[in-house]
Amino acid sequence: MTEVSYQEGRAGLPGVPRPRWHVDARTAPSRRDAAGDLHLPEREVRDRTAPVRAGLLAVDAAALALPMAWLGGAGAVFAVVALLVLAATGAHHPRITLSVLDEAPRLLPRLGVALLLVAPVASSAVAGVAVHAAWAVPCLVVGRGLGYAVVRGARRRRAVEDPTLVVGGGRLGMELLATMREHPELGLRGIGYLSDGSPLDEREPLGRLDDLDLVLDAYGVRKVVVAYGPTREAGLVDLVRSAALRDIEVYVVPRFFDVGMAPSGPDVEDLWGIPLHRVRRAALRRGARRVKRLIDVAVSGAALALLAPVLGLLALAVRVSSPGPVLFRQPRTGQDGARIEMLKFRTLRVAAEETPVAAGSTRSTMHARQVDVEQRQTRIGTVLRRTSLDELPQLWNILRGDMSLVGPRPEECAYAARFADSVHGYRDRHRLTVGLTGWAQVHGLRGDTSIEERARFDNAYIEQWSLWRDVVILIRTVAAVQRQAFRTAVRTVANC
Repeated sequence: MTEVSYQEGRAGLPGVPRPRWHVDARTAPSRRDAAGDLHLPEREVRDRTAPVRAGLLAVDAAALALPMAWLGGAGAVFAVVALLVLAATGAHHPRITLSVLDEAPRLLPRLGVALLLVAPVASSAVAGVAVHAAWAVPCLVVGRGLGYAVVRGARRRRAVEDPTLVVGGGRLGMELLATMREHPELGLRGIGYLSDGSPLDEREPLGRLDDLDLVLDAYGVRKVVVAYGPTREAGLVDLVRSAALRDIEVYVVPRFFDVGMAPSGPDVEDLWGIPLHRVRRAALRRGARRVKRLIDVAVSGAALALLAPVLGLLALAVRVSSPGPVLFRQPRTGQDGARIEMLKFRTLRVAAEETPVAAGSTRSTMHARQVDVEQRQTRIGTVLRRTSLDELPQLWNILRGDMSLVGPRPEECAYAARFADSVHGYRDRHRLTVGLTGWAQVHGLRGDTSIEERARFDNAYIEQWSLWRDVVILIRTVAAVQRQAFRTAVRTVANC
């Protein structure tokens, strides 16, 4: 079967003049790209925001512990828990515009959560803990204010800054770059812009939108700002997703912000009067992927051990149902188009020859496959498929790392190759590890259903991922399996 290739090589950037307006000692070119006139830096720019995060963490620790100097140690547990809550919720990630008064409404609820967590275990000293928490609020605000003053000073000296790329060469893009240059206290160093159109002035673009990957690597870009302009929105979606895969912060200037239609909330930053909406990419962060993988290993390993007797009985039932192997091994398309071998209990009689991929629409293709399945399905296979017990061997795929508990369902390689070219957004659903169950499946999109709708739900899951959503999907999957098992049992009894 044909394997889908999701990684295309790039020949390099077209020859474009080096912009004259942003060259300094830190970005001065040291070599030429072999494919064009773009000068690429010799070394990778280091991420200098890590010391800032560590410094803010230390400031918060001191501020939360300070009330113990006159209240005693009754609030020590609260100080530790509050610091952990702040760290876990990303409170130490430095924003573009640093203002402790603007952040206070977001910090206070986190301290409230810490107090609620500590109160049950400190019932004998709850009054002392509450007094400590009340004193901790002004201490935290003052400490953050002092810390932000230090960070702003370091930014003005260009000691702490994030290389920032602007996407879009219109008036707004040029204004963004000028603002970054004139206000170093924002911590952004504009390295240039990408555009498919003609430049508005003497400032030449670093390249076209297709050159994004090369520019991100060459300049060690840490932030990307997407400014609307003469660019197709479909192209911008692909660009934003590509940047997010590299752990780069992506911001989008909302349309019509200058007529009062800008969004608000913790994901909105302010760039000297220009709102920037930060793109959520929780599922694509390295830390989130590690946590997700740890949960996959723990749950799949425990499930395989506990369900070993059940797996043995099912294997015996498959063996006696019809000639052929117990397990069905099928090549599927995994993350980033990689080829994986997915395991299932065999539910069909062995075909004399492989069924070719039918021509026609995606709907007719899926219908033809469903008809073939129904014609070759065994009696035990019918029960296994209706109760989803045939999927249990995929716990081994999860333990190996080929799959995850929750994610987009893997498709057969030949079908995936076809859908990738004909279904909008289908390639993008493979940004994440494929799963045993998914957001599309709990909405009933399985079997002979719309591939377009599946791709839409899968991409929505990736963009809005959270651990709680994974829990919700697993709960809904178990409930759906139980309902289907009950219906199968009722149908079996009725036919007896």
